[in-house]
Amino acid sequence: MPTDTPVFDALVGITAASVEQGLLEPHEHMLARLAALVAVDAPTTSYLLNLGTAADVGVTLEDVQGVLVAVAPIIGTPRVVSAAARITEAFGFAIAVADAELEAEAEAIANAGADA
Repeated sequence: MPTDTPVFDALVGITAASVEQGLLEPHEHMLARLAALVAVDAPTTSYLLNLGTAADVGVTLEDVQGVLVAVAPIIGTPRVVSAAARITEAFGFAIAVADAELEAEAEAIANAGADA
């Protein structure tokens, strides 16, 4: 994964600042952001940008499902289905990246032990 990610870093910073300066509790703030992402039919990357902060403030799978159920009557089935697929894709990507990082760390540790 590239270490020079100025756009990604700026967007993550904006998300953190909005949570810090918001009037809602962080958990509710991220649920509101999720509802907005669903409403505008956001791309997978937008969900990915919010995953870390959402997890940090305790947003659960049940919370995500609750938001999707809550907004469905307003925005309609097609947007909710689209959002569910994109959220699932974002989680899958995040898990794949985490797995790759863990494998790289394990390999580095194994190589360091072999060199000793």
